Amino acid sequence: MPDAISISGLTKTYGDVAAVKGVDLTIDTGEVFALLGPNGAGKTTIVEILEGHRRRTSGDVSVLGYDPAQADRAFRERIGIVLQSSGINRELTVRENLVLFAAMYPRPRPIDEVIEIVGLEEKAEARIKTLSGGQQRRVDLALGIVGDPDLIFLDEPTTGFDPSARRRSWTLIDGLRSLGKTILLTTHYMDEAQNLADRVAVIAEGLIVAQGAPETLGGRDDGEAVVAFQVPPGTVGLPEAFASRLGPDGAASVAVGDLTRALHELTAWSMTTGVALEGLTVTRPSLEDVYLRLTGDDAGE
Repeated sequence: MPDAISISGLTKTYGDVAAVKGVDLTIDTGEVFALLGPNGAGKTTIVEILEGHRRRTSGDVSVLGYDPAQADRAFRERIGIVLQSSGINRELTVRENLVLFAAMYPRPRPIDEVIEIVGLEEKAEARIKTLSGGQQRRVDLALGIVGDPDLIFLDEPTTGFDPSARRRSWTLIDGLRSLGKTILLTTHYMDEAQNLADRVAVIAEGLIVAQGAPETLGGRDDGEAVVAFQVPPGTVGLPEAFASRLGPDGAASVAVGDLTRALHELTAWSMTTGVALEGLTVTRPSLEDVYLRLTGDDAGE
Protein backbone atom coordinates (compact mmCIF):
# COMPACT_ATOMS: atom_id res chain seq x y z
CA MET A 1 0.00 0.00 0.00
CA PRO A 2 1.21 3.56 -0.62
CA ASP A 3 2.59 5.53 2.30
CA ALA A 4 0.02 7.50 4.27
CA ILE A 5 2.51 10.35 4.73
CA SER A 6 5.72 11.09 2.87
CA ILE A 7 7.92 14.11 3.59
CA SER A 8 11.18 15.02 1.90
CA GLY A 9 13.35 18.05 2.61
CA LEU A 10 10.59 19.88 4.47
CA THR A 11 11.49 23.38 5.68
CA LYS A 12 9.55 26.20 7.27
CA THR A 13 11.02 29.60 8.02
CA TYR A 14 9.59 32.72 9.61
CA GLY A 15 11.81 35.55 8.47
CA ASP A 16 15.29 34.64 9.69
CA VAL A 17 14.02 31.93 12.02
CA ALA A 18 14.03 28.33 10.74
CA ALA A 19 11.34 26.34 12.56
CA VAL A 20 11.79 23.19 10.41
CA LYS A 21 15.18 22.56 8.87
CA GLY A 22 14.92 19.80 6.30
CA VAL A 23 12.78 16.94 7.60
CA ASP A 24 12.47 13.57 5.87
CA LEU A 25 9.78 11.24 7.17
CA THR A 26 7.58 8.37 6.00
CA ILE A 27 4.55 7.00 7.83
CA ASP A 28 3.04 3.72 6.68
CA THR A 29 -0.64 3.16 6.06
CA GLY A 30 -2.24 1.66 9.17
CA GLU A 31 0.62 2.73 11.42
CA VAL A 32 0.44 4.51 14.76
CA PHE A 33 3.28 7.01 14.66
CA ALA A 34 4.29 9.27 17.57
CA LEU A 35 5.99 12.62 17.06
CA LEU A 36 7.96 13.62 20.14
CA GLY A 37 9.77 16.84 20.93
CA PRO A 38 9.96 19.70 23.41
CA ASN A 39 7.90 22.84 22.97
CA GLY A 40 9.32 24.92 20.14
CA ALA A 41 11.03 21.97 18.47
CA GLY A 42 8.90 22.23 15.32
CA LYS A 43 6.50 19.31 15.71
CA THR A 44 3.36 21.46 15.75
CA THR A 45 4.52 23.27 12.61
CA ILE A 46 5.07 19.95 10.84
CA VAL A 47 1.65 18.62 11.85
CA GLU A 48 -0.09 21.82 10.73
CA ILE A 49 1.66 21.57 7.34
CA LEU A 50 0.48 17.96 7.02
CA GLU A 51 -3.08 19.00 7.88
CA GLY A 52 -2.99 21.74 5.25
CA HIS A 53 -3.33 24.52 7.81
CA ARG A 54 0.14 25.99 7.29
CA ARG A 55 2.20 26.56 4.15
CA ARG A 56 5.67 25.09 3.92
CA THR A 57 8.68 27.06 2.73
CA SER A 58 10.17 24.21 0.69
CA GLY A 59 10.22 20.45 0.32
CA ASP A 60 7.87 17.75 -0.91
CA VAL A 61 4.87 16.60 1.15
CA SER A 62 2.32 13.91 0.32
CA VAL A 63 -0.57 13.04 2.64
CA LEU A 64 -2.87 10.25 1.42
CA GLY A 65 -1.58 11.02 -2.06
CA TYR A 66 -2.42 14.74 -1.82
CA ASP A 67 -0.25 17.80 -1.48
CA PRO A 68 -1.95 19.30 1.59
CA ALA A 69 -1.06 22.83 0.45
CA GLN A 70 -3.22 22.28 -2.65
CA ALA A 71 -5.73 19.86 -1.21
CA ASP A 72 -9.44 20.33 -1.66
CA ARG A 73 -12.50 19.03 0.14
CA ALA A 74 -11.81 15.47 -0.99
CA PHE A 75 -8.60 15.54 1.07
CA ARG A 76 -10.25 17.01 4.15
CA GLU A 77 -12.96 14.38 4.05
CA ARG A 78 -10.27 11.72 4.53
CA ILE A 79 -8.55 13.18 7.59
CA GLY A 80 -9.69 13.57 11.18
CA ILE A 81 -8.17 16.10 13.56
CA VAL A 82 -8.42 15.90 17.34
CA LEU A 83 -6.99 19.06 18.89
CA GLN A 84 -6.19 19.67 22.55
CA SER A 85 -9.39 21.70 22.72
CA SER A 86 -12.29 21.95 20.31
CA GLY A 87 -15.36 24.08 19.69
CA ILE A 88 -17.96 21.60 20.86
CA ASN A 89 -21.36 23.12 21.51
CA ARG A 90 -21.74 22.55 25.24
CA GLU A 91 -25.52 22.98 25.17
CA LEU A 92 -26.02 20.10 22.73
CA THR A 93 -25.96 16.44 23.67
CA VAL A 94 -23.25 14.02 22.62
CA ARG A 95 -25.50 12.60 19.91
CA GLU A 96 -26.57 16.03 18.65
CA ASN A 97 -22.96 17.16 18.28
CA LEU A 98 -22.09 14.03 16.34
CA VAL A 99 -25.12 14.40 14.05
CA LEU A 100 -24.08 18.00 13.36
CA PHE A 101 -20.51 17.05 12.47
CA ALA A 102 -21.49 13.93 10.53
CA ALA A 103 -23.60 16.04 8.18
CA MET A 104 -20.40 17.61 6.85
CA TYR A 105 -19.10 14.31 5.44
CA PRO A 106 -20.32 12.27 2.47
CA ARG A 107 -19.92 8.85 4.14
CA PRO A 108 -19.89 9.25 7.92
CA ARG A 109 -19.76 6.33 10.30
CA PRO A 110 -23.10 5.45 11.94
CA ILE A 111 -23.60 7.68 14.98
CA ASP A 112 -24.39 4.82 17.36
CA GLU A 113 -21.26 2.98 16.22
CA VAL A 114 -19.08 6.01 16.92
CA ILE A 115 -20.63 6.45 20.36
CA GLU A 116 -19.89 2.81 21.11
CA ILE A 117 -16.29 3.07 19.88
CA VAL A 118 -15.54 5.90 22.30
CA GLY A 119 -17.45 4.27 25.15
CA LEU A 120 -20.13 6.92 25.67
CA GLU A 121 -23.26 4.81 25.25
CA GLU A 122 -24.58 5.83 28.66
CA LYS A 123 -23.91 9.51 27.96
CA ALA A 124 -25.27 9.71 24.42
CA GLU A 125 -28.19 11.93 25.43
CA ALA A 126 -26.28 13.97 28.01
CA ARG A 127 -25.40 17.60 27.35
CA ILE A 128 -21.69 18.24 26.88
CA LYS A 129 -21.56 20.66 29.82
CA THR A 130 -22.56 17.86 32.20
CA LEU A 131 -19.69 15.55 31.19
CA SER A 132 -16.40 15.09 33.00
CA GLY A 133 -13.17 16.26 31.38
CA GLY A 134 -12.30 12.73 30.31
CA GLN A 135 -15.74 12.18 28.81
CA GLN A 136 -15.52 15.46 26.90
CA ARG A 137 -12.16 14.33 25.53
CA ARG A 138 -13.86 11.19 24.29
CA VAL A 139 -16.39 13.39 22.50
CA ASP A 140 -13.45 15.22 20.87
CA LEU A 141 -12.20 11.88 19.58
CA ALA A 142 -15.68 10.89 18.42
CA LEU A 143 -15.91 14.08 16.38
CA GLY A 144 -12.53 13.29 14.87
CA ILE A 145 -13.62 9.87 13.63
CA VAL A 146 -17.29 10.40 12.78
CA GLY A 147 -16.37 11.21 9.17
CA ASP A 148 -14.64 7.80 8.93
CA PRO A 149 -11.22 9.30 8.09
CA ASP A 150 -8.30 7.25 6.82
CA LEU A 151 -5.79 9.36 8.76
CA ILE A 152 -6.28 10.76 12.26
CA PHE A 153 -4.16 13.48 13.86
CA LEU A 154 -4.19 13.24 17.66
CA ASP A 155 -2.70 16.23 19.46
CA GLU A 156 -1.84 15.42 23.09
CA PRO A 157 -4.94 13.23 23.42
CA THR A 158 -4.61 12.52 27.17
CA THR A 159 -3.27 15.81 28.55
CA GLY A 160 -4.75 16.39 32.00
CA PHE A 161 -6.11 12.86 32.36
CA ASP A 162 -5.68 10.86 35.55
CA PRO A 163 -3.84 7.51 35.12
CA SER A 164 -7.06 5.50 34.88
CA ALA A 165 -8.54 7.75 32.19
CA ARG A 166 -5.29 7.68 30.24
CA ARG A 167 -5.28 3.88 30.21
CA ARG A 168 -8.87 3.81 28.97
CA SER A 169 -7.92 6.22 26.19
CA TRP A 170 -5.05 3.98 25.17
CA THR A 171 -7.51 1.13 24.76
CA LEU A 172 -9.66 3.41 22.63
CA ILE A 173 -6.74 4.38 20.39
CA ASP A 174 -5.79 0.71 20.04
CA GLY A 175 -9.34 0.16 18.84
CA LEU A 176 -8.82 2.73 16.09
CA ARG A 177 -5.69 0.88 15.06
CA SER A 178 -7.76 -2.29 14.69
CA LEU A 179 -10.04 -0.39 12.29
CA GLY A 180 -7.04 0.07 9.98
CA LYS A 181 -6.67 3.80 10.59
CA THR A 182 -3.34 5.60 10.31
CA ILE A 183 -2.71 7.70 13.42
CA LEU A 184 -0.20 10.50 13.89
CA LEU A 185 0.11 11.15 17.60
CA THR A 186 1.87 14.00 19.38
CA THR A 187 2.46 13.53 23.08
CA HIS A 188 4.71 14.54 25.95
CA TYR A 189 4.09 11.24 27.75
CA MET A 190 6.86 8.74 26.99
CA ASP A 191 4.86 5.81 28.38
CA GLU A 192 2.06 6.74 25.99
CA ALA A 193 4.40 6.63 23.00
CA GLN A 194 5.92 3.39 24.30
CA ASN A 195 2.53 1.68 24.61
CA LEU A 196 0.76 3.02 21.51
CA ALA A 197 3.24 3.77 18.75
CA ASP A 198 4.61 1.36 16.18
CA ARG A 199 7.35 3.92 15.54
CA VAL A 200 8.39 7.26 16.98
CA ALA A 201 10.41 10.24 15.79
CA VAL A 202 12.13 12.74 18.06
CA ILE A 203 12.38 16.34 16.87
CA ALA A 204 14.79 18.86 18.33
CA GLU A 205 15.44 22.35 16.99
CA GLY A 206 13.63 21.67 13.73
CA LEU A 207 15.39 18.41 12.91
CA ILE A 208 14.52 14.76 13.37
CA VAL A 209 17.33 13.49 15.58
CA ALA A 210 16.16 9.87 15.83
CA GLN A 211 13.35 7.63 14.65
CA GLY A 212 12.45 3.98 14.96
CA ALA A 213 10.50 1.54 17.09
CA PRO A 214 10.18 2.69 20.73
CA GLU A 215 12.16 -0.29 21.99
CA THR A 216 15.14 0.39 19.70
CA LEU A 217 15.14 4.21 19.55
CA GLY A 218 18.55 5.74 20.15
CA GLY A 219 20.17 2.32 20.55
CA ARG A 220 18.07 1.36 23.58
CA ASP A 221 18.34 -2.32 22.69
CA ASP A 222 22.11 -2.19 22.09
CA GLY A 223 23.23 0.10 24.89
CA GLU A 224 24.58 -0.90 28.27
CA ALA A 225 22.23 -2.64 30.67
CA VAL A 226 22.35 -2.16 34.43
CA VAL A 227 22.39 -5.31 36.56
CA ALA A 228 21.47 -4.74 40.21
CA PHE A 229 21.25 -7.19 43.12
CA GLN A 230 22.10 -7.66 46.79
CA VAL A 231 24.07 -10.34 48.62
CA PRO A 232 24.92 -10.66 52.32
CA PRO A 233 27.50 -8.06 53.48
CA GLY A 234 31.04 -9.42 53.34
CA THR A 235 30.34 -11.82 50.48
CA VAL A 236 33.51 -12.62 48.53
CA GLY A 237 34.33 -14.41 45.29
CA LEU A 238 31.89 -12.59 42.99
CA PRO A 239 32.87 -12.35 39.31
CA GLU A 240 35.38 -9.52 38.92
CA ALA A 241 33.03 -7.13 37.08
CA PHE A 242 30.64 -7.23 40.03
CA ALA A 243 33.05 -7.61 42.95
CA SER A 244 34.58 -4.19 42.32
CA ARG A 245 31.16 -2.51 42.53
CA LEU A 246 29.91 -4.28 45.62
CA GLY A 247 28.96 -1.87 48.41
CA PRO A 248 29.54 -2.47 52.12
CA ASP A 249 25.85 -3.32 52.49
CA GLY A 250 26.16 -6.05 49.85
CA ALA A 251 24.33 -4.10 47.16
CA ALA A 252 25.69 -3.76 43.63
CA SER A 253 24.57 -1.91 40.51
CA VAL A 254 26.75 -2.53 37.48
CA ALA A 255 26.51 -1.33 33.86
CA VAL A 256 27.47 -4.14 31.49
CA GLY A 257 27.96 -4.25 27.74
CA ASP A 258 27.60 -7.98 27.12
CA LEU A 259 24.50 -8.72 29.17
CA THR A 260 24.26 -12.41 28.29
CA ARG A 261 27.83 -13.16 29.36
CA ALA A 262 27.56 -11.05 32.52
CA LEU A 263 24.35 -12.73 33.64
CA HIS A 264 25.76 -16.16 32.86
CA GLU A 265 28.83 -15.52 35.03
CA LEU A 266 26.79 -14.01 37.85
CA THR A 267 24.06 -16.65 38.01
CA ALA A 268 26.58 -19.50 37.59
CA TRP A 269 28.47 -18.13 40.61
CA SER A 270 25.22 -17.93 42.58
CA MET A 271 24.26 -21.52 41.73
CA THR A 272 27.74 -22.82 42.58
CA THR A 273 28.06 -21.00 45.90
CA GLY A 274 24.43 -21.12 46.94
CA VAL A 275 24.42 -17.37 47.62
CA ALA A 276 21.10 -15.87 46.58
CA LEU A 277 20.99 -12.76 44.40
CA GLU A 278 18.24 -10.86 46.17
CA GLY A 279 16.29 -8.31 44.10
CA LEU A 280 18.09 -9.19 40.88
CA THR A 281 17.00 -6.76 38.16
CA VAL A 282 18.12 -5.87 34.66
CA THR A 283 17.23 -2.46 33.23
CA ARG A 284 18.03 -0.62 30.04
CA PRO A 285 17.65 3.12 29.35
CA SER A 286 13.96 4.02 29.23
CA LEU A 287 12.39 5.81 26.30
CA GLU A 288 12.33 8.91 28.48
CA ASP A 289 16.07 8.58 29.18
CA VAL A 290 16.77 8.38 25.45
CA TYR A 291 14.41 11.25 24.68
CA LEU A 292 16.08 13.55 27.23
CA ARG A 293 19.51 12.68 25.86
CA LEU A 294 18.48 13.27 22.25
CA THR A 295 16.83 16.60 22.99
CA GLY A 296 19.62 17.82 25.27
CA ASP A 297 17.34 18.01 28.31
CA ASP A 298 19.01 15.37 30.47
CA ALA A 299 20.61 16.29 33.76
CA GLY A 300 24.07 16.30 32.24
CA GLU A 301 23.25 19.15 29.84
